Amino acid sequence: MSQLPGPHSLAFTHLILIRHGETAWNRERRLQGQLDIPLNATGVAQADALAQALAVEPIDAVYASDLSRAMRTAAPLAEALGLAVRPDPRLRERCYGSLEGMTYAEVAEQLPEDFARWQARVPDYAPDGGESLLAFHERAVQAALALGRRHPGERIALVAHGGVLDCLYREANDMTLEAPRRHELLNASINRLRCDSVRLTVMQWADVGHLEALTLDEVDRRVP
Repeated sequence: MSQLPGPHSLAFTHLILIRHGETAWNRERRLQGQLDIPLNATGVAQADALAQALAVEPIDAVYASDLSRAMRTAAPLAEALGLAVRPDPRLRERCYGSLEGMTYAEVAEQLPEDFARWQARVPDYAPDGGESLLAFHERAVQAALALGRRHPGERIALVAHGGVLDCLYREANDMTLEAPRRHELLNASINRLRCDSVRLTVMQWADVGHLEALTLDEVDRRVP
């Protein structure tokens, strides 16, 4: 089993990429985009479990999207490490403009042309008042690379959103924006990437082992 690199042993930056914890809108399959939707009770518990899992790591900085669901996910980890969360709006989810607040089913029914272009991952398609996939991808990747360059040889946590995770995974694996997604984007998951200032490399993806106890608790609560 390979050993994780030490915090300052190599020139590259170790990025711990985290998707925010669960929200009510995640369960409803409702487009959140840049609307400021809080964590639900499960999301809060996930944030606490995440903090316990990473508290022993030599993390040098904690960054988060400035949306509350990401900030709240980052807060217990930062507290456990004795650090402050550094908000960064570049880590926000894609802006979906007029589609924000709608469920997937509502978009499909009310705006079928938008739904078709969105689901087909048309790179230059932007919802009314929103952001194209091309622009979003550029923003997310450049934010991660810039933060990596700010912390050479260090280990930093980035708490962001599913769309940001998708952008960085695609960039690291040379996937096109149009390619169907086969990789998971899990709430409160731990995803590790190496950043050498111009290139991202996936080291570990979609680790949710730290959430297993929460899943068992939910099953127990459903037993009569």
